[in-house]
Amino acid sequence: MIYTGIAAMKPVAEPVRATAVKPLPWFTTAWFAALLVAVYFPVLAALVRQWNTDDDMGHGFFVPVVALYIVWQKRDRLAALTPRPNWWGLALVIYAAVQLHIATLGAELFLARTAFVFSIFGAVLFLGGTAYLRTLLFPLCLLFLMVPIPAVIFNRVTFPLQLLASDVAAKGLTLLQIPVLREGNILELADRRLSVVEACSGIRSLLSLSFLALVYGYFFERRTWVRAVLFLATVPIAIAANASRVTLTGVLSEYKPELAEGFFHGLSGWVIFMVAIVILILFHQLLNAAERLWRAARPQFS
Repeated sequence: MIYTGIAAMKPVAEPVRATAVKPLPWFTTAWFAALLVAVYFPVLAALVRQWNTDDDMGHGFFVPVVALYIVWQKRDRLAALTPRPNWWGLALVIYAAVQLHIATLGAELFLARTAFVFSIFGAVLFLGGTAYLRTLLFPLCLLFLMVPIPAVIFNRVTFPLQLLASDVAAKGLTLLQIPVLREGNILELADRRLSVVEACSGIRSLLSLSFLALVYGYFFERRTWVRAVLFLATVPIAIAANASRVTLTGVLSEYKPELAEGFFHGLSGWVIFMVAIVILILFHQLLNAAERLWRAARPQFS
């Protein structure tokens, strides 16, 4: 009887109920997205037209596709998060709207286009909270690469790149025993003149290669410092690749001029760009090999 009484007085543990994760309000999200597209439609339409006509922005079509694919890869992690709407996100959306209005009055395309990206940042923060924004930070930042850089900065960058490509090409042709005289961005050969115009400055290769370096580093590298080094390495690689193309054009124009124009000139640009991608991948492998050697040699010096 005593044992029975003690057993009856023993508290019974209640079963633990699993707390359901509150899903993201997809209807509200879709409505918010449709509203943003409607507001920014003239800006987005002009942006797509520039992607289609500007060879320097040919990679623009791939930026939102890659960003959406990265978001899709993170769908399980996003599903495990609990939305905690943050009103600072709405403030950022309102700021982007003000920026769009000012840019429209001043006909400033860069500010109008980046306002759309800022509004996406604000929408994610407003609907999902800081956890969602932190998870989607990389694909959101990647969207800035679909916006062409301002014309003022573009012009200040392209001309020094033209001069650099001309100088390197002139030295390369001299080493190959091809007589050449350089005057600024113009190369005077024996029977023709080569002008390193804006399209041959290398800015196109630099922009596209920078985008590919970021994507490549995200998918094939986990270490942040290696990703940063790969991104920075695109500058010398793109400059060297473009200078090599100008040098190759000079060589072809000296021995077979028809190969330095038209289709073959464009084809050489694609070939050199593919070589630049291979160099970037080989540089990544070299970094990995150097780190392995350093780790193997470190115990000997400790």
